[in-house]
Amino acid sequence: MFNNLFNCKLQLLALKNLNNRYSFCVKQPSIYFRRHLNITQKFLISSNASNRLQARIFLNNLLKIGRKSGKSLRLFSFSIGIFYPISRVAQCRQQQSTRIDHSHRQRSIPPLSVTWTEFWLLIRPYIHWLICAALTACCVAALNIQIPIILGQLVNQIYSFIKQNNVDVNLGELKPIVFKLVSVYVAQAFTTFLCIASLSQMGERMCADLRVRLFSHLLELPMPFFDAQNSGELSDRLNFDVQQFKSSFKECTAQGLRTTAQKIVLVNLVFFNFRIVGCIYSLYLLSPQMTLFTVGIVPIVVVTGSLFGRILRKLSARAQSQNGIVAGVASEAFQNIRTVKVFAMEEAEQSLYEREVEKTKSLYGQLGLGIGLFQAASNLFLNGLILGVLYGGEQLVISNVLSPGDLMAFLATAQTIQRSLAQLSFVFGSGIKVWSSCGRIMEILRLDPKYGKSGTFVIPAHSLVGNIELSNIYFSYPTRPGHEVLRGLNMNIGNGQTIAICGSSGAGKSTVAALIERIYEPVAGRIKLDGIELNKLDSKWLRRNVIGVISQEPVLFSTSIKENIRYGKIDATEDEIKHAADLANASQFIEQFPEGYDTIRIAIARALLKNTPILILDEATSALDTESERLIHQALNRALKGRTVIVIAHRLSTIRNADSIYVLEGGQVVEKGTHQQLIKNTNGKYYGLVKEQEHFQNNDKERIIGG
Repeated sequence: MFNNLFNCKLQLLALKNLNNRYSFCVKQPSIYFRRHLNITQKFLISSNASNRLQARIFLNNLLKIGRKSGKSLRLFSFSIGIFYPISRVAQCRQQQSTRIDHSHRQRSIPPLSVTWTEFWLLIRPYIHWLICAALTACCVAALNIQIPIILGQLVNQIYSFIKQNNVDVNLGELKPIVFKLVSVYVAQAFTTFLCIASLSQMGERMCADLRVRLFSHLLELPMPFFDAQNSGELSDRLNFDVQQFKSSFKECTAQGLRTTAQKIVLVNLVFFNFRIVGCIYSLYLLSPQMTLFTVGIVPIVVVTGSLFGRILRKLSARAQSQNGIVAGVASEAFQNIRTVKVFAMEEAEQSLYEREVEKTKSLYGQLGLGIGLFQAASNLFLNGLILGVLYGGEQLVISNVLSPGDLMAFLATAQTIQRSLAQLSFVFGSGIKVWSSCGRIMEILRLDPKYGKSGTFVIPAHSLVGNIELSNIYFSYPTRPGHEVLRGLNMNIGNGQTIAICGSSGAGKSTVAALIERIYEPVAGRIKLDGIELNKLDSKWLRRNVIGVISQEPVLFSTSIKENIRYGKIDATEDEIKHAADLANASQFIEQFPEGYDTIRIAIARALLKNTPILILDEATSALDTESERLIHQALNRALKGRTVIVIAHRLSTIRNADSIYVLEGGQVVEKGTHQQLIKNTNGKYYGLVKEQEHFQNNDKERIIGG
């Protein structure tokens, strides 16, 4: 059944993770897993081939149940290390992943819309730059109107000299017209510079502020939001979407301001060129007949642009969403690069990334073709406009209705209109990107970060005791509401006590810690600190001043060791940092290896630097060897005196001296007491866990001795 049968420990870890991570995918999963998990564990480590076959049958039954419930499992995860190929797959994780086979599902793209009110609030702080750009754009448009008229006057003057057979042309008579034309050119260049400079200032300032605002808002959002998102896609919104919004907004506004005199909202936004308004008046003065023909093409371009705009906006939304998926695939692969290499999955990751890039390329290709088609059609119509002007103008000149200079001026004016209308296609294309990017940004900014922030109360430091009470707690992760992790859990943790929480994988140990930290909120029940409900307390104050955490997977930032320790208390002095490092037994290796680090000791020093009355150790030493764990516990024993300590235990040997041990099973407390009290109950859950660990430890020793 497996491509390769991995070592026994890895398989056991996989099954435990299946119980925790995949159980919500099948009907009545907990009963099924509890009934067969222990048997399957024994069969997997058995040397008997028939027993191993029974284990495979168990997994086949699991897949059948999954299919009956309308869901299939892909037993492939960076966290469990088992691979079994299935044609139709869906990965069930607490956090959404790009590991999902996108070719076998339909991704629903939410409408990325933004209201005019939201758009106005976005640009309002920079409106003075926009007004400056608009005024200078109007000046540019007014000057552009004068250029063909002055050129026509110049041509008429020269033509009059030729018509009179006056070979000795008096250049002095042309100087006023030439000077006027040069003055208009210089003024046009200067006002164009002011317009572009104003838009650049507006765009850069808006982009920088929007990035900071979006990043700050993301940091304030609750943990359930991040459980349902991919970090790569969030980074894509923060960087790519904001950058595209800025560049497209500048391009769209620059073109729009130069070409727009008034705006009329019918079904979509229609841009009427400022120069068109002036040029239409100029054309009418030159020739009413040709003016009617010239402006008759405008409605065709406008209607066509509106229809194309609707289609391209939807296509742009799909393309940008797919771009986020690509970013997520790459981000997850890099974050788990060690696992990728351990399992030799480079080719699989490359294939997955290539497939998503191909989808992105296809969508952006369709978007480019759509914009190109609109631009081509616009140019075809508008070039026909110039041909019509030439044909009609020729007839009017022959009939002596127009002078050659007037025809020259009319033709230049018609070309101005043609260029202005041609720019509409670029404005539409840029506008579509602006609207799509802005919609993706506003989708985040609309989210309310109120989850876990209802309280503002702060307990004075001199009144803080540190008693914690959990009463009848029920909890399900927001990403899987149908799977209850905690069911009526009750705990009382006294001030200065060391409390240990143990149980099998998926029992809810780390969830209890997350609820006390207010990373999540219970679905039902109450959690109190010194008799005050946690949801009435300020969550930032609680995490900053009351609760310190050393997690199972400590994370260090890309900076110095000192700054990583200082992260626990930003205003810490050098002496405080050194003292925290001493308490964590980290000073020696820091001095020996200035560029090296030991993540768990740095994480401990960081937590101790906060000097909080409550400290949570969430399986902090589970990944360490025995000697490292001994050193860490020496450091902790010195530092934890007088604090309320909650230990999430993986190795039960580390909690023998705890004041009280809570044993969890199925989201409930099934046993409570000291180690000496619990170990006496040979039928109890705790006794079974201890003996199971001792059995595996003895087997490990035998394997090591046996070579």
